Amino acid sequence: MRQVLTLRSAYLFFGQVHQTIRMRSARATAISRKITHIAAILLFAAACTSMQSPQQCPACPACPACPQPAKPVPEQASYEPAEFSALPGWQSATLLPGFKAFVSGCARIQAASALKKACDRARSVDAPDEGAARRFFEAAFSAYSIVAPDRSTQGLVTGYYEPILAGGRNRTATFRFPVYGVPDDLVVVDLAGQHPELRGLRLRGRLEGRRLVPYWSRAEFENRGRANDGVVPGVPVLAWVRDPVELFFLQIQGSGQIQLESGERLRIGFGDQNGHAYRSLGRHLIDRGELTLDQASMQGIKAWAQANPDKLADALNSNPSYVFFRASDSGSGPIGALGAALTAGYSIAVDPRFVPLGAPVFLATTMPLSTQPLERLVVAQDTGGAIRGAVRADFFWGTGDAAGAQAGRMRQQGSMWLLWPRGEPPPTSSSGSPPRRAGS
Repeated sequence: MRQVLTLRSAYLFFGQVHQTIRMRSARATAISRKITHIAAILLFAAACTSMQSPQQCPACPACPACPQPAKPVPEQASYEPAEFSALPGWQSATLLPGFKAFVSGCARIQAASALKKACDRARSVDAPDEGAARRFFEAAFSAYSIVAPDRSTQGLVTGYYEPILAGGRNRTATFRFPVYGVPDDLVVVDLAGQHPELRGLRLRGRLEGRRLVPYWSRAEFENRGRANDGVVPGVPVLAWVRDPVELFFLQIQGSGQIQLESGERLRIGFGDQNGHAYRSLGRHLIDRGELTLDQASMQGIKAWAQANPDKLADALNSNPSYVFFRASDSGSGPIGALGAALTAGYSIAVDPRFVPLGAPVFLATTMPLSTQPLERLVVAQDTGGAIRGAVRADFFWGTGDAAGAQAGRMRQQGSMWLLWPRGEPPPTSSSGSPPRRAGS
């Protein structure tokens, strides 16, 4: 629900208390009448004196200048040099898939980026093989351990994937839940134009007259659809699917495919978001005693939803974030925030305040629900609303149910090393909010 803050004046009532002296007897003595008259004359004279010579209030002291609010101090990560030989698993890691993922993103690297020369050098490698990939990375890059503002080198590593949902282009008795495109009334304001220090921070809302107000929350948006035969007016529908929980997780992943009854697949990618902060459905269910921490995986949440259909709507609406999609013609994979197709097992989502998009990253973590090492060279090619922090990564597992099974169970600790072009200073942390891939 939109909250409007209204400032109201504080009205102070300066009232008067009137006391009336009534003569209880018409037979007052002459003396009493004289005394009363004299008292009245004295009171009237005092009142006149007060009116003629009002007492002046002392001048109010000048108010001191209000101090300017301190600007928030941006989080600052640090990048500590490391030898490649010190990276756990570097010597045995297969680097060629990471090399190919890096080259695939080079078309989206800006000419002014420090990564541009490294991209040109990578493209010039003839017939790249494992040996050529290793020589390239060790010659073109220096390794830096990413250290969080609290001096921690360990952080959370989760997983995501590209789901495939059964659906259709038209609503039927089976496919009743709309996959929405970007609404016509969604207004996005980039604040960097007026405040460069807010680079990456965007406001999203809608217009009420000449005022920009918050866009509809998930609950408000869904209620508008229910009031209009199941479709929110003024919002394009890209497809229809059968399961609201699968649609919810499609929004969290940020991209997916719709398997149409005709046999073709419609690939959709992140279009935009309603501007409300993402709130974890799993955390909501844990806080209310519906699930335990070890049950709050994607698979556990889906099982809970099937067993509790009467509680489902309220649970989904606990996350006010809502993601809108665009049709994608990418045939090679879902498109990440960098603008390049993601590579299963070798692309990660990061917080771009600390890890520049397009940069290679060596990731040392473990397989989902396991102590088996997962140590490999990956590339920062995506972002996410829940991916915040210097040592924070979301590992892209690929497309379909098998990838989803891995992604849904992944919640590991890990360390990250940024590979940055030799001779270039490490990047500086920025203070803006990261762009959002999805409601994740």
